[in-house]
Amino acid sequence: MFQILPVQDKEKQKALCRTCGVPFRPDELAYEATSEGKLVGMSQFYLSEEGGVITDFAAAPDADDREVLFVLGRGTMNFIDLCDVHTAFFDAPYPDESLIRQIGFRKNDEGRYTIDLTDFFNHPCQHDCQGK
Repeated sequence: MFQILPVQDKEKQKALCRTCGVPFRPDELAYEATSEGKLVGMSQFYLSEEGGVITDFAAAPDADDREVLFVLGRGTMNFIDLCDVHTAFFDAPYPDESLIRQIGFRKNDEGRYTIDLTDFFNHPCQHDCQGK
């Protein structure tokens, strides 16, 4: 079983960042992804007038669970949407472009990964999960 949970404690967030090899951003929000109690990955993000911005998205060392990372990305997007922010950007230096696209982001005209979250999480799902 896997879990995607918000990180409430900044010391824990700092430790997760260290483990996943990303800079600790104390002013940002974070989610952690675990499977069977083992860390799989984490995200850091913030909300702004322009939209929600994912600054870090990283797998833990020796953790390569694409399904859990996919849900981590979607969970982060869902939180952004629930905050009534309906545009999100993926600015994290994540190497797997196919996963970024599968999560739902597309490059805009400036080459920045973005998504319009308006009605994205309404049923039925508004997204092509094949990452096309």
